[in-house]
Amino acid sequence: MRFQAMQAAGVVIALAASGNAFAGTFEQTANGIVVKPDSGAAKEVRLELMDDNILHVLKLDASGKALTPSLMTIAKPCTCAFTVNRGGDTVTLKANRIAAAVSLATGSVQFSDAGGKPFLSQASESMRPIDVEGKPFVTITEGFNHGTKDAFYGLGQHQNAQMNLNGEDVLLAQHNMDVAVPFVISDKNYGVLWDNNAISRFGNPRAYGPMKRDLKLDMTARYYVGGKLALTRKEDDIAYQYLKDVAENWPRELGPIKNLKDVKVVWDATLASDKPGVHKMQLYASDYATLTINGKQVMDVWRQGWNPWYHNFEVKFEKNKPVKLHLEWKPSGGMVAITHNDPLPDAERHSLTLSSDIAQGIDYYVVRGDSMDKVIAGYRHLTGQAPMMPKWAYGFWQSRQRYETQQQLLDTLHEYRQRQWPLDNIVQDWFYWPENAWGSHDFDKVRFPDPKGMVDEVHRQHAHIMLSVWGKFYDTTANYKELLEKGHMWTRNVENGALDWVGPGYKNTHYSPYAPEARDIYYRQMKHKLVDLGFDAWWMDNSEPDVLSNSRPVDFRKLIGPTIYGAGEITYNPYSLVHTQALIDGLRRDQPDKRQFILSRSGFAGIQRNSVAVWSGDVASRWSNLYEQISAGVNFSMSGIPNWTHDIGGYAQENRYQYGDLGSAQENRGTTGAKIDPADLKEWQELNLRWFQFAAFSPLFRSHGEVVKREIYNIAPEGSEMRDSMVWYLKLRYRLMPYIYATASDTYYNAGTIMRGLVMDFPGDERVKDIKDQYLFGHDLLIAPVYTYGARERSVYLPQGASWYDFNTGALYKGGSTVTVAAPAARIPVFVKAGAIVPTAPVSQYVDEHPDAPITLQVFTGADGQFSLYEDDGVSLGYTRGESSRIPLRYDDKTGTVTIGARSGQYPGMVAKRVFKIQFIGAGTAAAQSFDKADKQVTYEGKALTVKR
Repeated sequence: MRFQAMQAAGVVIALAASGNAFAGTFEQTANGIVVKPDSGAAKEVRLELMDDNILHVLKLDASGKALTPSLMTIAKPCTCAFTVNRGGDTVTLKANRIAAAVSLATGSVQFSDAGGKPFLSQASESMRPIDVEGKPFVTITEGFNHGTKDAFYGLGQHQNAQMNLNGEDVLLAQHNMDVAVPFVISDKNYGVLWDNNAISRFGNPRAYGPMKRDLKLDMTARYYVGGKLALTRKEDDIAYQYLKDVAENWPRELGPIKNLKDVKVVWDATLASDKPGVHKMQLYASDYATLTINGKQVMDVWRQGWNPWYHNFEVKFEKNKPVKLHLEWKPSGGMVAITHNDPLPDAERHSLTLSSDIAQGIDYYVVRGDSMDKVIAGYRHLTGQAPMMPKWAYGFWQSRQRYETQQQLLDTLHEYRQRQWPLDNIVQDWFYWPENAWGSHDFDKVRFPDPKGMVDEVHRQHAHIMLSVWGKFYDTTANYKELLEKGHMWTRNVENGALDWVGPGYKNTHYSPYAPEARDIYYRQMKHKLVDLGFDAWWMDNSEPDVLSNSRPVDFRKLIGPTIYGAGEITYNPYSLVHTQALIDGLRRDQPDKRQFILSRSGFAGIQRNSVAVWSGDVASRWSNLYEQISAGVNFSMSGIPNWTHDIGGYAQENRYQYGDLGSAQENRGTTGAKIDPADLKEWQELNLRWFQFAAFSPLFRSHGEVVKREIYNIAPEGSEMRDSMVWYLKLRYRLMPYIYATASDTYYNAGTIMRGLVMDFPGDERVKDIKDQYLFGHDLLIAPVYTYGARERSVYLPQGASWYDFNTGALYKGGSTVTVAAPAARIPVFVKAGAIVPTAPVSQYVDEHPDAPITLQVFTGADGQFSLYEDDGVSLGYTRGESSRIPLRYDDKTGTVTIGARSGQYPGMVAKRVFKIQFIGAGTAAAQSFDKADKQVTYEGKALTVKR
């Protein structure tokens, strides 16, 4: 929502602050106030109530400036009651649950709760004019709470193992593995939604730059080819960050790098700075890279060559004292660089500071709640509620890059059904079209002779099918030409003659989805050829969009524009929001009572309203990447977007892991297929097993990757502990479906979060606030993934304020303690909160195979507890019309009584009569081994029942 006009409410108030003839003025409006301060960066400050706990703030460099409508927000100003009072040089707007005081002198804003206690105070601000292709904009920074100890979370999904973001720098720029969502939430129950579409930053507003920008640098590079030293030279930086950098900076005397084998580059450097303190730095790398600082290895990383990204590290500098840097890089198509930023003053380092490269003004929303869940509810009020996903979306997804024929896909589904392994969803990834026809929406007639028959067969076997669709088009397709004719196709990439990686390479680009007409055309082009075939879900890949990988930023921004809003860099981040809108608007129009499901590689504030889940991109098959997914998923979920997933086992793997009957690789990369070293095979299998165990407790449970086939029967040998464990966790997912689906329903009814940071449920426990490797799955299950090769135990912190059962052993622990627990290869540590009521069901082959099956209530004694069991038809929009049911469950520990409350609500097809089994879990009872046992059993027909232990 942007301010379009400000209507005065009754008499206009324009007062001068006492004693200053040039003091600022203010005006009360129907929904807030407009302040014109005497000084400061902003010439006009507008405050507008969006709810009685949400304020919209807009600061402009010119009074009366009109803005383009917001893409991320959809809420309208409220008609909430509020008062406006002036005291000295401050005017205060006060609503029921939030207040803001604006300085008439400077325009600075301080936010307070209903009791008048400040929680967010502006401490710095800048607006600097810039020119973007001949049009005026501003570069902006807004800082709050300098020197704060508040913990911060959210901001999307980032791959640097960051949990509490206080003191961290976070770049908000869409990338294959990085998702920018400019919403930050505090453990002190407030949040800030930063309404800006351009590249933005949390923390240091100064962009990271090459080392030579800030540091004194003396560096020698040694180039080895075929194991022999081929060249030694002085270099002024490590400058291979983008493809053009490699082409321009690679030593000419060695010849083109693509023609060289067994290459290694070693840099030895002395760094110095006249600014003492902790300097934040980043290794940007793909392929193998090992970094050592002052003789200590700080990083040993690998990513697939075409997909480099940042790895954060810190270096402590003393004034002008040398720091030794040693970097070894083994390129095979990849890139490398090191970036740096000078330290900030401590008060600024520990603050809530947001900045953007391009803006029309400083535009943000402040949400105040009485819990972090309520703050997320405020975010969804502003940007749109998350609809219910189909129930089957919470079952198991089997995918691969890629099923090359429809028969391969159907054979995979048949294998799962034959083995009686649960599966709800099968996925057809990209390249089902003819090689030269990307964007045609045609199926290759040889490999996919009957796509409608394929879809029907999947449905006959009680499964669902998702299809990959892109915003990318070859310039020879009719769809490209239609969008081009209407002015909705970005053409620079085609004009440049850039070729993609398919076959001989084809000219291509993406469409611009920012205009309603473009979105309508995109959907219409898909409807007859794809939508009408009956696909159940849609995989909108490459939705950042990555028009040309590894382009220099100055070149890339020209590839993603213009749009109806101007140059491409103005709308750098929201492509996925408007792109998914193209599909969801059409689907909702043509399938008005069907729940939709879209999977997107990118996301932005508001994308949850489009029935979108997001996955973490093409992450690498490395233990460090598994570790990074934990905090990435938790912070993404705390950004207000509840449905998230990741590629089990990582998308791309090192050649040493490639063996056996291999699938395809993207980017025309070769695969080895060689006989694998037994040690590498052991590690590969354990990595995939540990990732699978983590995924069983992720919002969406999805297996995907390239080259090495990921189906359980392909990756886990028959009779192996690995296979037994994978199948056990697969079945556990389905046993827990009543718990999972009820938790998922909370995302719609209560703006809930499935994958929860520990701080959300235990805000008073300081020790949970920066735990990066644990989380809550729902409110009751604490998950501690194992992410270290060979680990057979791990330490787990159990939050204070509850007692905790070891799900695997039955051991009972008091909260507020760190325990070391067994983590055999077949199990990861899972704990259940005392007082929890966890509803479970028998194993099924798909989520609603047996809707009338008994439900077992595992009651973890030792504290009072409650749970709300939710049911609906799982597929329609009936829930929006009240067609659902809830059964309240309560446990009184003192009396040992379970109350199964009276059912509220109903829906067509509801199971009116069912059996509940109750199992009382006490110390020493391993819940993981007790699903089929029961202490009590009752038949329930909708009226309240009590069961005593």
